Amino acid sequence: MQTWPAPAKLNLFLHIIGQRDDGYHLLQSVFQFVDFSDRLSFEIRDDAEIHRVSEIAGVEEARDLNVRAARLVQQSASIRQGVNIHIENNQLMGGGVGGGSSDAETTLVALNHLWHAGLSLDQLAQLGLQLGVDVPLFVKGQAAFAEGVGEQLEAIELAEPWFLVVKPPVHVSTAEIFSDPQLTRNSPAIKICDLRAGAISLDDLSNVCQPVAIRYYPEIAEVIAALKQYGQARMTGTGACVFVGFDTQAQARQAQQALPEHWEAFVARAMNTSPLHRFLNEQMQK
Repeated sequence: MQTWPAPAKLNLFLHIIGQRDDGYHLLQSVFQFVDFSDRLSFEIRDDAEIHRVSEIAGVEEARDLNVRAARLVQQSASIRQGVNIHIENNQLMGGGVGGGSSDAETTLVALNHLWHAGLSLDQLAQLGLQLGVDVPLFVKGQAAFAEGVGEQLEAIELAEPWFLVVKPPVHVSTAEIFSDPQLTRNSPAIKICDLRAGAISLDDLSNVCQPVAIRYYPEIAEVIAALKQYGQARMTGTGACVFVGFDTQAQARQAQQALPEHWEAFVARAMNTSPLHRFLNEQMQK
């Protein structure tokens, strides 16, 4: 039984530049991975049965994204083997750091390797779109500038600071945020070339979901206020996690120790290459 990482991600900014006729929002964002992961273990079966061994509150096995991901690989590559999936959740679930999507992506990538399915990353990304619009980001495994509904990705090289990530004691509804009439849906579009050339700084960009989320959940504003003494603190995705960057791990740890005890938090290094893909490369070299 092999254990694979399912890394968290952060949205370093998030703009909405329009909306499609089907209601989906057109986004621009920059995603970066952090070295903080769920752990998924896969026990290959000789039969074709697929089971999630771990219990996840409120999620039936048949609806679980990991089970669905396994079936997509199995069906796409005509695999006759099955798998038992064990999930160790370390991430701050429901906080905008990619928990469920990252787990599903790890299932796609790991089983493609363990079953010798032979699917390319592009094929896995297309399968991932059936599970969620941000799953392809995790499949591609590189920090990226994202457009469309989040599925159009272009790799980008970024500084790799240490982040302190804090989850307020609330669970944000993504649907609630995206349906709010006060959500800004006409942010000016930016170009990745301007980001690369330094004509636009990530520090000058914002998360348009943050003001809406704060209105519903003032606890998010409380966290931002506590972290802004260290730098620009902002929310990731539709929330509720808030992050701030540091030059060193020691600085981030010191700030973490000053937080109220009831706040969930972790310190992690930013990474332009997903920890999952580093692990995959190690497995392929064995």
